Order: sequence, then structure tokens, then C-alpha cells
Amino acid sequence: MRSIKRQFLTRAAIGALAVILAVALEVVAAPAASAQGTVKLEFFGHSFFRLTSPGGKVVLLNPWITGNPSVTVSMDDINQADLILVPDGHPDEQGQAVDIAKKTGAYLVGSGGLGTYFLDKGVPANQTPRFMGPGDRLDRDGITVRFLAADHDSTLPDQTERVAYGGQASSFMITFENGYTIYFMASSPMRSEMALWGSMYKPDLMIFHMSGTHEPLDIAMAVKLMTTDNPNLNTLMWHHNIPEPTSGTTVSDVQSALGAMGVNIPITNQVRSQVYEFTK
Repeated sequence: MRSIKRQFLTRAAIGALAVILAVALEVVAAPAASAQGTVKLEFFGHSFFRLTSPGGKVVLLNPWITGNPSVTVSMDDINQADLILVPDGHPDEQGQAVDIAKKTGAYLVGSGGLGTYFLDKGVPANQTPRFMGPGDRLDRDGITVRFLAADHDSTLPDQTERVAYGGQASSFMITFENGYTIYFMASSPMRSEMALWGSMYKPDLMIFHMSGTHEPLDIAMAVKLMTTDNPNLNTLMWHHNIPEPTSGTTVSDVQSALGAMGVNIPITNQVRSQVYEFTK
């Protein structure tokens, strides 16, 4: 009886081990859900971008429509927004963020005191936090937004009873469900901390600030710093040039400055309203 019992236990143990191994192999063989899907990017002019996550969530950056001389969409075209990110209080940065939030129910996040400003403008309290800024993190619908520092003022187009100034400006590191990460530089110049952010968050795409008066070497150094311990960065796009980068600082100027620094990442001179797709 003892030998039979021992044999039974041995077979049971072997069977259990086989099940464990099969499950482990299945986990290894199956692609991780976070590594699937495509991030879509559309540029609508100046610094207005629409990002669509693998799960279909829509993120808007700087949704300036009214008065934007290069915009390719109207308010009627914006029917879905799940998250709106505004780095400072300038009219061309926040644009129609408040109106879009009211129209779509989007969660509207502004840096510094903009949350209170948005509340005073009629955005429901469940659609905007009172305050977020550099050092903060937002997790929403599988998307992670890290608020990073930016050197820029946050002057408002008007004032409310509670808010006279927008507060600390931010830039954004946005990571989607599939792990694809975009760094939106907002209106900041180069900061030495960008080397740390590149190493920490390893963005795949960088949207850099390029106004007509922006020093190309400053932009190129910002990109170079973002490559620090970061082999992922392989796509660059510009923003903040009206109506096209043909006067003042140009894409060619920045590309030349990058080459002089030994950075061989090509700049995508993006076409307005064209859909660009990225996978991790």
C-alpha cells in the first residue's frame, strides 16, 4: 500500500508540475497586452495635437482653434476628447480647452492654478483638478501623464475672481497603454534636467518647441539631453511655428544643429491633419 500511495503522490506531483510549466510557458509565449496597439498622432497647426491611444482614448494638446491662422479643424470636428492637457495659461496654449471640455466631458488638466481658473470658467469639478504641476503624475484610462518642469510664463487672457495668474508652467511626458511614450516640451527652452527625464522615462517621440525666434542650438541640446541613456528616441516633431516653419528658425536649422552635435535623428516635418501611427 505504501508503494502504491507513494507512486500516486509522485504522479500527482508530476502532473501539478506539468500544469505549472504549461501556464508559465503560456505566459511567456503570449504577448503582453501593454505591448499591443497603435498610437495615432494628428497635428492641426501651431501646437495643437490630437493623440489617440491604443484603447481609443483621445488626448488633446494645446487645442487652439479660434484665431489660429494655421488650424485645419473647427469646433464641429472635435466630437471626442477624453483628456486635455494645457501646459500654461497663454491663449494659444489653452485655446478652446474649456469649450471642448464642456462639449465632450473630457478631463481638463492645466498646470499650476489653471484648474481653479477652469472651474471659474464653468468646467464641472469632476472634470478638472484644482492644481497639478511639475512632479505630479496623473493616471487615467490606462494613460500616464507626468508633469515636468518648463521655463515659461503663464499669463492668462483674462482674470477670474480667484485667479489672476496661471502659475507654474509644465511640460508633459505621456505614456500610453502599449508603453509608447511622447515628451511634449511645451514652450520651454532647454533644461539640464532633460537628461534625467530622458534616462528615467525613455520617450520614443519628442515634440519640441520651435518658434521663429528659438535658438536652433538650444533646441538641438534639448533633444540631445533627451537621448541620455535613452535608445528609444527615434522620432522628432516641431510645434509653435506660425503658419509654417519657413521664416525665422526652421526645421533645416534645427537638423543642422543636431548634426553638429552628433545627433542623427531625423525631424519629421509633419503635415497638418495627416495621421501618423506608432507602435512600441
